[in-house]
Amino acid sequence: MIRRMPNVTTSSMRLSEVLGALSYALDLTEGQPAGHCLRSCWIGVQVARALGATPRQLHDTYYTILLKDLGCSSNAARICQLYLVDDRTFKKDFKTVGDSLPQVLRFVLSHTGMKADLAARFRAIVNVMQNGGEIANELIEARCQRGAQIARMMRFSDGVADAIASLDEHWDGGGRPSGLRGEAIPLESRIALLAQVVDVFLVSEGRRAALKEVRRRAGSWFDPRIAAAFERVAADASFWDMLESPSLHQTVLALEPAEAATECDDEYLDQIAAGFAQIVDSKSPYTYGHSERVAVFSDMIAEQMGHAAHERRLIKRAALLHDIGKLAVSNTILDKPGKLDETEWLEMRGHAAQSEIILARVPAFADMARVGGAHHERLDGKGYPRQLTDISICPMTRIISTADVFDALTADRPYRAAMRVSDALAIIRNDVGAAIDATCFAALEQALARAG
Repeated sequence: MIRRMPNVTTSSMRLSEVLGALSYALDLTEGQPAGHCLRSCWIGVQVARALGATPRQLHDTYYTILLKDLGCSSNAARICQLYLVDDRTFKKDFKTVGDSLPQVLRFVLSHTGMKADLAARFRAIVNVMQNGGEIANELIEARCQRGAQIARMMRFSDGVADAIASLDEHWDGGGRPSGLRGEAIPLESRIALLAQVVDVFLVSEGRRAALKEVRRRAGSWFDPRIAAAFERVAADASFWDMLESPSLHQTVLALEPAEAATECDDEYLDQIAAGFAQIVDSKSPYTYGHSERVAVFSDMIAEQMGHAAHERRLIKRAALLHDIGKLAVSNTILDKPGKLDETEWLEMRGHAAQSEIILARVPAFADMARVGGAHHERLDGKGYPRQLTDISICPMTRIISTADVFDALTADRPYRAAMRVSDALAIIRNDVGAAIDATCFAALEQALARAG
């Protein structure tokens, strides 16, 4: 018995509810504890209010901080290539490093090629030492510009996009990538930078460390006026208590500016899904465009099978987000040219469960969460993570799994070149009935034939 397609209804939900839930995926890619973006948003909005920010400034501050890491995946592969290190650990630890040369040198020496052979580690360290400024600019510019681009794609204003692009600029002009100084840096960027630093030190070292860091960086990294506003906010114990409260998530959603608390209809949810698909696919050069192609192939299969338009929309959206859990996987694994060892394979397999956890935070994405968690299951029960059998795998998952395998075979991977379509279909055909649904495979062949 095959499970039927889920009932598909057009349900609207608040924008903050969707973005707040998906921000946990950005936390994973940055190596930050869950809720980093939400905590930073709480901090930043309180500081903006203490500054007497206008409604427009509050609006842009709220979304800038919630979306500040949209470009976070775009430099992950490059970090691994340059530093021979797990990108998530590198990013997490780098957020506690200041400007002083001794601090930077210690960080480079302790985070470059620690698991590589001595010769490779030496070459990597020499390269970083000789080209440190250029490398830093490259990594930060890629992250900030990509984040701004995705923000615009998701209908956010130039104010929000420009603030994301300037997130790493410093008050004294010592930031990157453009070396902006003082008031030339958008107010929202200045607030967001302080907010994320406060959360990083709060979580890693406590309240005193967070306050100390703000005071130490006031006038260099931070606008002194914003640092002073934070001091006023931090004097209230309830400010800190909320950061540790289980109700923080709902409290931050309630902070969404009333005039911007728009409902996400199906069209907007599609755009948000497409934006996050780009974040996922940007993490590795070998997966670039993968989610979008799986969405195309899934739609072709669904159309061939006679699914209605509203069902095809849900299938495409689920296909775009099925791999969102890969944001939690290190690029040392995603881009490894050889066979994964047992530990690496366990981490790779974990991306399916992570996809389900992330998507389950969004009520409108409940069916997609099940697909994200099951797209590597097999009909014979030998898949992962739950070893589901055919009776437990829904039609939507079967469609996306077929499209996923087809795209994986016909795209370049670190361990092999892309296969010809005919060779890929022959391999999949051998798995029909065991891993792949026969009806879905037949529909894929027919759809490809129709497309020429």
